[in-house]
Amino acid sequence: MKYKICVSGAAETGLCQKGALEKAKEVGREIVRQNGILVTGATTGIPYWSAIGAKEEGGIVFGLSPAASKISHTKTYRLPVDYHDVIIYTGFEYSGRNLMLTRSSDAIITICGRMGTLNEFTIAFEDQKPIGVLLGTGGMADMVKEIVGKSHRRGVVVYDTDPKVLVSKVIKLINKYNKSC
Repeated sequence: MKYKICVSGAAETGLCQKGALEKAKEVGREIVRQNGILVTGATTGIPYWSAIGAKEEGGIVFGLSPAASKISHTKTYRLPVDYHDVIIYTGFEYSGRNLMLTRSSDAIITICGRMGTLNEFTIAFEDQKPIGVLLGTGGMADMVKEIVGKSHRRGVVVYDTDPKVLVSKVIKLINKYNKSC
């Protein structure tokens, strides 16, 4: 069985560190190389670049859209459909999509990010999902370690600056989680 790993990150990447998009692409590639299926919010920016990387590696990419239809996805939300094998049109707007996105994945990888990324992180954190954070990419990814430290709560979070190492750490967490089930 393949791992379903969600890449969560900024759709608008102006706040991301230089090189974050290439790192997102490499995370997509590594997910495929390490027996995974990429799951995204079917959006632009970091998730889109991770989808490009996954497809370049010959992988499978699933997207969950906030829109109710392909027309709404492309015309109203102005979101892409390329680099995805399947897009599920949830019709649940962003907050509902975020819940479905995190709960349908085995783990979440956070890269850069804004408020929506933090929302996806906190849902996964509360659900005790395995989470990986790619440090050095800017935005929420570089703030979340401090947030978690101040939360006085325990989560299942690993951090790294290297995409290959981070994906490997996340898969170890998934395997540990699956053994405990």
